[in-house]
Amino acid sequence: MPPGRSAGPGAEAELPEYAGHYRLEGRLGSGGMGVVHLARSASGMQLAVKVVHAEFARDPEFRGRFRQEIAAARRVSGAFTAPVVDADPDAERPWMATLFIPGLTLAEHVKQHGPLRPAQLRQVMAGLAEALRDIHRAGVVHRDLKPSNVLLAEDSPKVIDFGISRPKDSELRTETGKLIGTPPFMAPEQFRRPREVGPAADVFALGSVLVHAATGRGPFDSDSPYLVAYQVVHDEPDLTDVPDDLGPLIMRCLAKDPEHRPTPDELMKELRQVSARYDTQAFIPQQRRAGAGVWDREPSRDTAEETHSRSSGAPTEEAGASRSPDAHTPESPGSRATGVIRRRRALIVGGALAVALSIAAATVVLTSLSDGGTSSARSSSTASSAVRGFKPWARELGGGSGDSAAVMPTCSYGGGALRCAVAGVLAASVDPRDGGVLWSRRSTGADSDSGASPTTAPVFSGGLVHAISADGMRLRALDPRTGKLRWGMDIAAYNGRVLHAGGTALLTAADGTVTGVDGATGHKLWSHRLPGQTQPTLAYFGKGLAYATTMSPDGASTQVSAVDPESGAVRWQRRISGNLTPVGGSKGAVCFTERNMSSETVALVRYVPASGSVHRSRLTTALPQATATLHGDSVYLLAVGGALVAVDTTTGTQRWRVETSISRGSAPAADDRHVYLTAPDGRLLATDIRTGKPLGQTRPRLGSEPGRVVGELPAPVVGEGGRVYGSAPDGSVFGVDGRKPERW
Repeated sequence: MPPGRSAGPGAEAELPEYAGHYRLEGRLGSGGMGVVHLARSASGMQLAVKVVHAEFARDPEFRGRFRQEIAAARRVSGAFTAPVVDADPDAERPWMATLFIPGLTLAEHVKQHGPLRPAQLRQVMAGLAEALRDIHRAGVVHRDLKPSNVLLAEDSPKVIDFGISRPKDSELRTETGKLIGTPPFMAPEQFRRPREVGPAADVFALGSVLVHAATGRGPFDSDSPYLVAYQVVHDEPDLTDVPDDLGPLIMRCLAKDPEHRPTPDELMKELRQVSARYDTQAFIPQQRRAGAGVWDREPSRDTAEETHSRSSGAPTEEAGASRSPDAHTPESPGSRATGVIRRRRALIVGGALAVALSIAAATVVLTSLSDGGTSSARSSSTASSAVRGFKPWARELGGGSGDSAAVMPTCSYGGGALRCAVAGVLAASVDPRDGGVLWSRRSTGADSDSGASPTTAPVFSGGLVHAISADGMRLRALDPRTGKLRWGMDIAAYNGRVLHAGGTALLTAADGTVTGVDGATGHKLWSHRLPGQTQPTLAYFGKGLAYATTMSPDGASTQVSAVDPESGAVRWQRRISGNLTPVGGSKGAVCFTERNMSSETVALVRYVPASGSVHRSRLTTALPQATATLHGDSVYLLAVGGALVAVDTTTGTQRWRVETSISRGSAPAADDRHVYLTAPDGRLLATDIRTGKPLGQTRPRLGSEPGRVVGELPAPVVGEGGRVYGSAPDGSVFGVDGRKPERW
């Protein structure tokens, strides 16, 4: 018989008594598309029954999608999904019954207990890789894998809700130009080419889900779904706090190009190499009393608290809010049902966003950003476990000979590894945990320059490692796993003036023309002169816009332009008095150092584009040939002679000044605890970021010719988990625990 209704206005008040011959015992969750109920079969088996709202039951297109969901769920029923027991898509109120499986969703677990421990994360990654393997073998693409669609059952994770899945060889059932999904967990091709979405999109979503599981946030994090969509398509993912042993593998999952992502089988194979404890067939439960979940951090306490909350009728989420339809939990401890309905809100993206995302004339329908996308700080216990067992290491990468200047490797951090170059080595990928060289590409043939050392560190851009030859004439894009050449280009016309801004390489020609090149493919994105910029110098600070500056002929002012790296569009421009160099952005402002004609830094300038206001703060004393970095609200400057100065950019006041033991050093690098410097003899120095007090230093690493003059001093590299990496004149790269510099 068709489902009945209870009294009360609106679809949310509907409470059918039956779906088919299944009596509905209680409502588990509700959403925009329907309600999920707890039910029992004639044999007493618990079921989760999804019943579509009446308004959607009258929509033929929605009925077609619901029929497709049922077919997809039936095709993939197995060990890693909720089996379909019964369904009737042609009923007056269409419904589907799946096996009820107790357990929190991954989204709920992270919200209640914090990020997963590394061992748990490996288990989830393994289980989801197996699940995707089975789903794809059944010829289905899920298209909406996210934390609320992952159920942490006692034996293994389960993938649920196939509401927008489709066969790999089918056409989309949505209207032309529509995209459906959850922005933080959608793949770039879901925005760009929705009709070409294949199994690789689920692998990308898996990478995003794992970052959320490890950190409590996604790899592309913003309150705006429009900005998240832009970041997914164009920006590099943020893997801060992701365990180092899984970081490179997750980064591969998040490759922009679907062809560069691993298959589920490849993921499982590599996971076996990551952990000898990994077993694809079993998830060993912890010792626990009845009712406690295998995923709980403190099973007894967590279960008791949850039981009390629900038995007393207190809501477990926002007061008065309906339970999420992704969370189908009955009034009993620790339970969530499958066969879920997503709570969905439509977000219509206008033409401007369509241009920004390169999706012409598209209307984008996006699932609620709050679903699995909430930000949560990683617990201290999890963070400490990420660095537990780390030991300082040093690795010689090589060096040149016959040059008057000593050679120091130059490195960057990206894609879960150190990317380094040194004389004779175009690029090397170094394991940040122990210094093991994952691969190394020698500077040979066209890339060699008589043993000269590259002046620019290789950069992770567009999912590839970009390296510039020592003579600045060639750009090489290398596979991050193997170092093999993926594409290359002659950049002689740009005189080595190359800046990487996220996934775009920006090349500046002698006539001032700036060209944007796609880091993944090498294809030209745009090329033009920037208004008011005759010979621009470009800068980029890790996210958002790039900044172009050109000093006036008399040195009295600087033309500043904010440029979108992907399109070349100038977002704003302003002429500001003084010879300015940008050092970073903070709280909606861009900060600059100002130099006089003697190359002394004499002031800091803070420009707020939204208001057009300019704030200039004069330094107490001029700092000769100072280098600077911005961290938080403060700029840290190191001058020739050894003065290290911290200035608050919001107030313009000097926080502290110390005289270091070095006459000159690298540009400073900073984290939340310390400021780091590289000395000419290879020492790495650390000072307290709050007071400037020197805390520790590593030993000198001068190499075989200590009398040689050191040229460019590479800045230290701040990595994940509190680790810091330096380089030295002996051609080595080394890693230390930045949390305790007094032990160096």
